[in-house]
Amino acid sequence: MPAESLPAVESRPGLWQSLVYRAAAALAFGALTIFWATPSAAGMGIAGGAYFAATGLLLFKVVSTAGVAGNRAGKLLSAGASAMVGAGVAAVAFQGDLLFAIIGAVGLGVLGLAEISAGILAKGHTLGRDWLISGVVAMGTAAVLPFFFGLGAHALLGVVGGGAIITGVLWMLSGLTIRHEAASGAGRP
Repeated sequence: MPAESLPAVESRPGLWQSLVYRAAAALAFGALTIFWATPSAAGMGIAGGAYFAATGLLLFKVVSTAGVAGNRAGKLLSAGASAMVGAGVAAVAFQGDLLFAIIGAVGLGVLGLAEISAGILAKGHTLGRDWLISGVVAMGTAAVLPFFFGLGAHALLGVVGGGAIITGVLWMLSGLTIRHEAASGAGRP
């Protein structure tokens, strides 16, 4: 399929900030999972749910600033964002190790599939490769998460937090690269 026609990086105001916000949420959650030695099931549900919901809400912002809101890639990403918001609400409402593993796996799996699909559909887009990578990380996290439910909240948060750190670094680099490219392009004649 041909890549969809998309605006240049310089004409997407707010994109880099949206990516940095998504990265900051992921990195903050990842850091929390590293330093939180003995999380409870309730704490896991609240922290994980907040991360899932924040990821979804911030992905809606990315879709609106990336210039893909009306096309197929944007619709897929919006579906992934909706799944993450739903997973966030469910993780807070229904607490327990097995439930967190299932809810997280479903939310991250839908997000991963949406990002991979968007990356394929919008392969000419500035974020096309990043969506592919982020989608693979989300799918990988979703695939292994259920195998850790017997190890408790710390292990479950560690698995989700590990994926969050990887995607956080990816989106931070992407956002800062877009900012640099936009600033470099703005100064050209």
